Amino acid sequence: MTETLPPQQRASLPSRWEPAAVEAELYQRWVDAGYFTADAHSDKPPFTIVIPPPNVTGSLHIGHAFEHTLIDILVRRRRMQGYETLWLPGMDHASIAVHALVERALAAEGTGRREIGREAFVERTWEWKAEHGGAILSQMRRLGDSVDWSRERFTMDEGLSRAVLTMFKRLYQDGLIYRAERMVNWSPDQRTVLSDIEVEYRDVEGELVSIRYGDGENALVVATTRVETMLGDTAVAVHPDDQRYAHLVGTEIELPLVGRKIKVVADEHVDPEFGTGAVKVTPAHDPNDFEIGRRHGLPMPSVMDESGRIQNTGTEFDGMDRFEARVAVREALRAQGRIVEEKRPYLHSVGHSSRGKHEPIEPRLSLQWFVKVEPLAKAAGDAVRDGRVAVHPKSMEPRWFGWVDNMHDWCISRQLWWGHRIPVWYGPNGEVVCVGPDEQPPSGEGWHQDEDVLDTWFSSGLWPFSTLGWPERTPDLAKFYPTSVLVTGYDILFFWVARMMMFGLYAMKDDGPAGAIPFHTIALHGMVRDQHGKKMSKTLGNTVDPTDWMDRYGTDALRFALARVANPGTDAPIGEDAALAARNFGTKLWNATRFALAKGADPDGEIDPAWLTDADRWILDRVGAVVAEADALLEDFQFAKATELLYHFTWDEFCDWYLELAKVQLAEGEQRAATTRAVLGNTLDVLLRLLHPVMPFLTEELWTALTGEQSLVIADWPRLTDQARGVNTRAAERIAAVIKLVTEVRRFRADQGLRPAQPVPARLDGVAAAGLDGQLDAVRALAKLGVPEDGFTPTASVEVGLAGGSVRVELDTSGTIDVAAERARLAKDLAAAEKELAGAEAKLSNPKFTERAPEEVVAGIRARRDTAVADIERIRAGLAALPEA
Repeated sequence: MTETLPPQQRASLPSRWEPAAVEAELYQRWVDAGYFTADAHSDKPPFTIVIPPPNVTGSLHIGHAFEHTLIDILVRRRRMQGYETLWLPGMDHASIAVHALVERALAAEGTGRREIGREAFVERTWEWKAEHGGAILSQMRRLGDSVDWSRERFTMDEGLSRAVLTMFKRLYQDGLIYRAERMVNWSPDQRTVLSDIEVEYRDVEGELVSIRYGDGENALVVATTRVETMLGDTAVAVHPDDQRYAHLVGTEIELPLVGRKIKVVADEHVDPEFGTGAVKVTPAHDPNDFEIGRRHGLPMPSVMDESGRIQNTGTEFDGMDRFEARVAVREALRAQGRIVEEKRPYLHSVGHSSRGKHEPIEPRLSLQWFVKVEPLAKAAGDAVRDGRVAVHPKSMEPRWFGWVDNMHDWCISRQLWWGHRIPVWYGPNGEVVCVGPDEQPPSGEGWHQDEDVLDTWFSSGLWPFSTLGWPERTPDLAKFYPTSVLVTGYDILFFWVARMMMFGLYAMKDDGPAGAIPFHTIALHGMVRDQHGKKMSKTLGNTVDPTDWMDRYGTDALRFALARVANPGTDAPIGEDAALAARNFGTKLWNATRFALAKGADPDGEIDPAWLTDADRWILDRVGAVVAEADALLEDFQFAKATELLYHFTWDEFCDWYLELAKVQLAEGEQRAATTRAVLGNTLDVLLRLLHPVMPFLTEELWTALTGEQSLVIADWPRLTDQARGVNTRAAERIAAVIKLVTEVRRFRADQGLRPAQPVPARLDGVAAAGLDGQLDAVRALAKLGVPEDGFTPTASVEVGLAGGSVRVELDTSGTIDVAAERARLAKDLAAAEKELAGAEAKLSNPKFTERAPEEVVAGIRARRDTAVADIERIRAGLAALPEA
């Protein structure tokens, strides 16, 4: 650290804070200085957070900015507390998203991936990544993320690819990876399986069509929202206890349009109370029907190809798109007189792809690779149950257990070319060989590798340890694993967090139960919403581009606004007014520091107890209490409460009161002034340290100017030393009395029409009895009350009740106000208050209102009445105090 400069040689601050002029330069200075680079050989205790890897296609949206701000607050604070901090950045290869972008570019060139071949397609994709990928990384710099750029990782870099192959091989050898025909989410547009997180369910208006199967007494009526799938029916199911159909169970019935016979089976999955109590069974195109089919050994013909076209039915519908077939099949059934009823529109939930064209996904029976999750999920649940991993807030634990205790096997294969290719080779005689990273694949005629790639979540599930060098025992892995905290949204608690838990506990099991967990704490936050609490979407037009707010208000304002709404596990509503308020807060802090510097504030100055005033003792006690409270809140991930605490302490106590009191003290002799400058500098020093994790750029500029030191990034976090000596209760009481007295006098002056800065002669009685004789100069200065001269004649007075007794303030307002104009103003205000009172009392005297209206509405009207009564009393007192015109 460089030598600290004396106050007179420290940097001066410009009149205004201009974030755009300094943020980029400051950030680069921090990076070049190595402040964010972690040392695996350090003796400091480790604090590790891995960034939830954004997609390589991504750009900074408000959710990223929110999450990154919270993580950076934790990391910067721990760095200042003396931890060896590692915030590890990186990106996810985003198989489907990147695949779609490259295929779109090829289509624009009149070709496609199958025309150019796999090798050329993958090469083209790497070229796309080099040219277009990673825009979000530069945006992270602008946001101020204090990440270790020397350890940046990518899920398809050499080291992480090695980890993926190692994990696949071990799971395969342990029987936890298998290949089977199962029901999956299928995207006809992308022609691949989708993970559960890539499927969004939303209500759509469709149709519910009831169809008669069979004829006469043995006919059955079934209802469906997807008429076209009836071409693949292999049974009709009824409940075993439904006596209406007991005589049909075990018989066969003809499938309309197709002509083949299908069974009638009894299965407890059927709800006899819903519809007719009979349901069509299409095992290859519905997950529930698939389970019925497995239980009863039904055939499972697929009647749709990978693009969503009808196939293999031997009917006129083969070759039709699924939606075209839906209409054609319905009309063909109508022509045969088999449609019993149609409900249209019929609202029902349909899964849609979150990728590409957002088309409805197709449940489809397909041969895929799966992870057997039962033992892995049990371990993930046990780690939370036995306390090795804490879920914060704890109220989210049931959601965690609801997922991991009921997980289905995870489909990990994707029909794409960009990604980690499944390391399995098939031989000419049915051989299957799984190949690890250091093994040679089999060669020779007839051998070929599996065409599919792994789900992106497979590689990102390894993120906490693969990024640290696993499967090798690297110094990074030894120092920084398990990671400390995972900060993420509750919306991906299952999809990403559960996978990291399962893989971490499995891969690192040799380190024992405590060493295998991927993180000690899962800190969950909610979703950022608009100021009305609505979900942000392009359709609603209420999305926020965080770079716009950074352009207009500065990065610190964006971060402060986001932190101020970050309550654990709950959604965060925010509007532009929050960023504006945060910008104004930064301006207030900037101006306060400029004033302090102009007055010679000295954080290294001696605080002489003999010269401490009540105001000094009060602010030192308050800053000590704020340090303790902020620490407790941040340890509990209460970002919003901590930020609100710092906001109000800075604005309401330090700026509005202590700075004003300090102005008086600075004029009271050199010894008193020197102590005041030391208290002022000390308080501001601590305050800037506390605010730094939230507002790193602004506080860096202010703190280095104040202290002359190298950087606030590597400064110590405030500790409870002198400030922890306990609150000086008497000093706090006297300052509280001063604040109340000055506030009431200011309010009275305003009611009298006096300008805030206008001095008015005044006499104060009862000051000594109230214990404020030592505060008289401060009260006069802050309330703009001059010393009365001989012949003083008061024209107005106000009495303020304090804990130690009342203080009566008599003022001579003659010549300072236009009495006639002020009387007219107050008369107008009185009429408005009386009208408000009459309206409130009319409602409260009406039993129909008080008995029927919600309690909170009635309480609101009572509050309006009480406010009106107080206003009338105050205005009448103001009128009575006015001199005769």
